[in-house]
Amino acid sequence: MTRVADTESSARVSTGVAGLDRVLDGLRIGDNVVWRVRDLDDYQRFVTPFVESAVAAGRQIIYLRFGQHPALIAPGPGIRVIELDARAGFESFTASVWHQVATWGRGAFYVCDYLSDLLNAWATDTMVGYFFRVICPFLYELDTVAWFALDPRSHSRETLDRIRSTTQVMIDLHRADDDLQIQPVKVWRRMSPTMFLPHRYRNGEFEPVTDSSDAPRLQAAIEHQAQQDHQSPPLLDGWDRLFMQAADALTQGPEEQCQSISQRILAIMISRDPRMLALASRYFTLDDLVAIRNHTIGSGFIGGKAAGMLLARKILLLDDPELWQQALDPHDSVFLASDAWYAFLVYNDLWPAIMKQQTREGFFEEATGLRAAILKGRFPPETRPELIRLLDHFGQYPILVRSSSLLEDGFGNAFAGKYESVFLVNQGDPEQRLAALEEAIRTVYASAFSNDALSYRRQRHLEEMEEPMALLMQRVNGRFHEHYYLPDAAAVGVSRNTFVWDKGMDPKAGMLRLVMGLGTRAVDRISGDHACVLALDYPLKRPYRSRDESYAFSQHQVDLLDVTGPGLSSVPLTTLTEQLGTLPLPALAELDRSATERNRELGSDNPIWRLTFAPLIRTSRFVERARKLLATLEAAYEHPVDVEFTLHLEDGGPRFNLVQCRPLATIGDARPTAMPDHVRPAQLLMSSEGHFMGGNINLMIDRVVLVRAAEYSALPLAEKYDVARQVGDILRSAPDHQNILLAGPGRWGTSSPELGVPAGFADLSRASVLVEIADMGNGMMPDLSFGSHFFQDLVESGIAYVALFPGEKGSHWSTDWLESHGQLIRREGCIEIRDLAAGELQILADITSQRLLAGHLQPD
Repeated sequence: MTRVADTESSARVSTGVAGLDRVLDGLRIGDNVVWRVRDLDDYQRFVTPFVESAVAAGRQIIYLRFGQHPALIAPGPGIRVIELDARAGFESFTASVWHQVATWGRGAFYVCDYLSDLLNAWATDTMVGYFFRVICPFLYELDTVAWFALDPRSHSRETLDRIRSTTQVMIDLHRADDDLQIQPVKVWRRMSPTMFLPHRYRNGEFEPVTDSSDAPRLQAAIEHQAQQDHQSPPLLDGWDRLFMQAADALTQGPEEQCQSISQRILAIMISRDPRMLALASRYFTLDDLVAIRNHTIGSGFIGGKAAGMLLARKILLLDDPELWQQALDPHDSVFLASDAWYAFLVYNDLWPAIMKQQTREGFFEEATGLRAAILKGRFPPETRPELIRLLDHFGQYPILVRSSSLLEDGFGNAFAGKYESVFLVNQGDPEQRLAALEEAIRTVYASAFSNDALSYRRQRHLEEMEEPMALLMQRVNGRFHEHYYLPDAAAVGVSRNTFVWDKGMDPKAGMLRLVMGLGTRAVDRISGDHACVLALDYPLKRPYRSRDESYAFSQHQVDLLDVTGPGLSSVPLTTLTEQLGTLPLPALAELDRSATERNRELGSDNPIWRLTFAPLIRTSRFVERARKLLATLEAAYEHPVDVEFTLHLEDGGPRFNLVQCRPLATIGDARPTAMPDHVRPAQLLMSSEGHFMGGNINLMIDRVVLVRAAEYSALPLAEKYDVARQVGDILRSAPDHQNILLAGPGRWGTSSPELGVPAGFADLSRASVLVEIADMGNGMMPDLSFGSHFFQDLVESGIAYVALFPGEKGSHWSTDWLESHGQLIRREGCIEIRDLAAGELQILADITSQRLLAGHLQPD
């Protein structure tokens, strides 16, 4: 080949091959050049003169090295080789390339390895196309020239079309025996009468095949060569081909082949967490993985929540198939996989914003704009037909669209309540239902950039880890009661009850938060209402002291879907009993005879039910099955677990619909704490018998932040929100080494300021100990909502919790002690900040004796 040099004075850039320059009319600054080749050696023949020409012209060559093939060029003067690891995943790899391009800036030239080698790392070429769609415009914007190559036999038509529509130059390179042929298929903003004809390489020149009768003979020779090489035209994505191999292995392959394919699929569809992968490898067969794929839209990971749900179901069915095939509802969930998330971002041109958000300074600042852009985003053309088929699958049953990110529900990272879940009543014509589904997906996608989610990631040192958002879409389990739709009951369960409130209870027996209706009231702290807390070894023993108190602290509102009205709603139980006669109240509730009698005296014949769940506990096998479920999953996970399920009540016993399972975060030392035998009341800031969480505690406190109840209660509503923000600012500005005790009236984290301080997790996450103090006069009471998302946050963050009821036996809080100890730093309205000397305030707690003490406990 005749080689030529690029000159700065020329408006064109040379390919390094004079004949090729004449065919293409040269290259232009900004050109991305894609070679479609079957043999990498043929690509090499054109790379070498291009690099030599560019270096001779004083250009900096950046070689992006990520393939498994031999290197195309060696480092040298004007040539920099950048090693990249595609196995880290689409996001990490694409971000690395983006940062390299940004670092080298304008005017650099690039040579890239074989794009087809990315399939070995990603198993799906959909994302190869989206990688190119991200990087190509960025290279164009920075006045570069970049060369790429791929094997068209390895990619789907959709991916090849996506790359062609994005690049400036695309060239097909074929060989039949010794006959070398190129055919430009796209040359942006250039043309000639023969540019897009096939060109044979002869005598150092590329000659266009101008005789139309030669073209079919040349094409026939190329196709004959492909048949001899057993090569097929591109039809399927690499993802589809992998599962075709799985299907073949299941029908005729040896067990070793099935195992090998299973391991490949687990690593690209289920998890990257070694502990989750080990569990999945133990329980999922290749049949299971193919079945999961048949419920999946797109390619990539199904996410932690989906994987945990499926894994838990398989564990139960293998452990006791006779029981759980009858007592466990089958699932028909659909998974929108993680590559659909990336496709959505790229399709809506959001990758530059993603790159800015991933910097330390942009982590929070760029998130607001990203959320707004996602909520306005459009879905790629390959996704929308799949969503239509999903709606056909579910019919008009209500649907729950849930987050299932890669890190979610893993060991140590629950992300409990950090991302949105959206209930859809799924009513209306097909266009309305599709619009509502797309809006729900956008809402969950946008929540990946919420302040709470980002604060959680930063606090857990996860901000630099990939967190693609997959979705778990489930048919809502339940029944229609006229225009209302709801399950009979729902619960959150934990296999390790670290919140026992009685010395005789065994933490290993587990605990439930049980509600009637949707499980939203079980997983969230409920303003003005309460879930039923069950210790599974003493299910009828409650943390209340009388029947009247048990009634008062029972569930009074029921969450349900109003399919002809607002959708997700909270309806008073008394209203439901007046409107409906089909609710299973006799199986869940007790009749409050005295209240019913008073109601009759007022002229109403409606009975008053109290949701104590005593009939369910006494007359069914519910407790036995719930305890077995939790124990079985904990044994398989070799770790305490946290589950969510709904209940379907039938004559043969309750059926469980397991919708979530994840490792339960626990805090506190497993060893008993040595508690002092004799402590004078004057030594104590607080003490409690039970009503604390955090296991065995021995902690020195450096600072106390107190929200004073009387002053807070007197504030207008708007100023109570200001207090919440002030608390967050105070905690965030404290020195990192300080252990902080945060105390205040009623409930922390409530959405209702009349019930406590409405500070969110992002505001509270810096505290070491959180104390809720009952303020009976103003109606602000702690909520022992153990097992809720709020408490999961505390556990994962290592924040101990105490609920105090001053005046009640076994509960003590002393403002006098606080005023006589430590140094008052400042008062800001109702907020008081005190620093303590070393050893002045110590917290000791022992879960076995259910005692907690805080004060000056060191010997004088």
